[in-house]
Amino acid sequence: MELQGLHGQVVDRIGQSLAADEIRAGEVLRLEDVQERYGVSRTVAREAVRVLESKQVVTSRPRIGITVRPMTAWNLYDPQVIRWRLASPCREAQLRELAELRAAVEPSAAALAAAGADTAARRALTAHAQAMASAARERDSQGFIAADSAFHRALLSASGNGMFGQLSEVTEELLAARRDLRLMPDQIDTAAVQRHLEVAAAVAEGRPSDAAECVRAIVDAARSEVERLLEGVPHCTLGG
Repeated sequence: MELQGLHGQVVDRIGQSLAADEIRAGEVLRLEDVQERYGVSRTVAREAVRVLESKQVVTSRPRIGITVRPMTAWNLYDPQVIRWRLASPCREAQLRELAELRAAVEPSAAALAAAGADTAARRALTAHAQAMASAARERDSQGFIAADSAFHRALLSASGNGMFGQLSEVTEELLAARRDLRLMPDQIDTAAVQRHLEVAAAVAEGRPSDAAECVRAIVDAARSEVERLLEGVPHCTLGG
């Protein structure tokens, strides 16, 4: 859920500075520093720090101050943290990590969906794949991305694994980032559309191995595509 109001704006600005390494791990800030830097009241500064603590980005202790934690300690699955990292100079590290996470999780989710999803979940997956195909025919890139996000959200949910299901926001951030950072091909890949239809068919027909293999092809192709577009960009690693 997006943070609203002034404290939400402060959280976002601090988070972006942290992800860009403008404020470094181990630095100690005072509440007064936050007030002065962002021109806000003590109440707003305190609430912003509370939100940052909930994301495990900072710790706040009496008589010590607000200490920035190393990025490895952050809640890296938080959608807002993902957006901060994607907006930073080291966005390629986040893109690669997201692609690797998908490659590790989504084939297993597809196999589980094919083995145990209910009829409604199977039909929903087919409907999203068909919506992708329709958007591709109409050259509707926005509709295609929306259907693609819905497909992968439905796939993770259909696995029946609640922890997989909660990764849907992570996948959606990756798909949105590829659009926003222009890491999508100029034309919709018809082969990718066909692979999604094949996943839906394998899940609908209860073929776990085929479903996993088809999804593996999807995520591997997406990862290779991002790598090609990032070719020559220096690698960044997690701080800390």
